[in-house]
Amino acid sequence: MTYISLNGHSSWCYISKRKKKPSLVLLHGGMSSSGSLLRNLAPRFDKKYRVCAFDRRGHGRTADTDAPFHYEEMADETIAFLEHLGGKHFVVGHSDGGNVALIVAMRRPDLLKRVVLVGANYHYDGLRPMPMFHLEGERFEEWAAKYGELSPNGKEHARDVIAKTLHMFDTEPAFSVEDLKKISVPILVMAGDDDLMELGHTTSMYEAIPGAQLAIVPGTSHAVLKEKSKLSSKLIRNFFEDEYPPVTYQPSRRAP
Repeated sequence: MTYISLNGHSSWCYISKRKKKPSLVLLHGGMSSSGSLLRNLAPRFDKKYRVCAFDRRGHGRTADTDAPFHYEEMADETIAFLEHLGGKHFVVGHSDGGNVALIVAMRRPDLLKRVVLVGANYHYDGLRPMPMFHLEGERFEEWAAKYGELSPNGKEHARDVIAKTLHMFDTEPAFSVEDLKKISVPILVMAGDDDLMELGHTTSMYEAIPGAQLAIVPGTSHAVLKEKSKLSSKLIRNFFEDEYPPVTYQPSRRAP
């Protein structure tokens, strides 16, 4: 295991040794860790890319603090990681990681080549009603046990992490389509056709970001990268490697 200091906080990271390849940074979702993305995406990209990832504060193998969770501070961590790697990067962010990648695209386009937002939302009102994650019962105990297996804070800290996460979901992010119109980085907006975000919210993100591309993967949920990892990886790889902006026969939203 490798730990580096990000803004003064010891953070777990994975950095491929393929230094001569273009870097691909994977940003994990909320109440999760880098493990899922590394399992489902890394094997399909590691021959052509230098795959890198890190666990944000309070997630996976990175210890938490008493401070609340905020997407802007998660973006601070991510910017520090990108600067540590050096150069410009391809980025795939899932769920909360997508929200973080969106902020980085707004604040530091100089660090980015192309960005994929998977199951992301730019405003908290874009989320569909979700079943309450109660802090009691078998479901919580299963999640807390998995959290404790990785976290330096142990299983007993699981309640605090969920409480901080749910509060963030209720209040953040809070961007407008006018904010999205300022983004200058090539963006692919991806989601499952049964994702946690309202479909209209996802398409409004696509239509607001200049030059963005859209992929709605059929027969999938918020776990689209796990459910159809081969198809998702192909869509992502095509976005990274195809001509940009794309040249099509009958452009409509993307005027020639």
